[in-house]
Amino acid sequence: MPALSPAIYEAMGEEGIFRMLSDFYHQLEASSIRGLFAEDMQAAGKRSAAFYVQLLGGPPMYNELYGNPMMRKRHFPFEIDEEARVVWRDCFYTTLENAGTNYGFPAEHLEAFRDFIERFSQWMVNIK
Repeated sequence: MPALSPAIYEAMGEEGIFRMLSDFYHQLEASSIRGLFAEDMQAAGKRSAAFYVQLLGGPPMYNELYGNPMMRKRHFPFEIDEEARVVWRDCFYTTLENAGTNYGFPAEHLEAFRDFIERFSQWMVNIK
């Protein structure tokens, strides 16, 4: 997958990314795929936020706290089908609807980030 611009992290900072992922996890908590996630959704959201801080050009927060991301391997125990992928993606897309205003997400990088989310979600599917 193509690298995302570090300008995203520069604009949002850790605080903006953590807020965005917290809101995203609130979307997931109310979704039909809630059962795929840990009981403590806020803790799961913070782990995910650490990944996105690192992905978007910030410090290697996820590696320092949890080790190598290996996201596909970490998610392999969970049955992720096409329907779950679409729900996950759509929850993220909903979170991104006002990302500029809510989190300081730079508008010029939103399309590339949505493309990343699409590709990343496809990559995570592990059952037909």
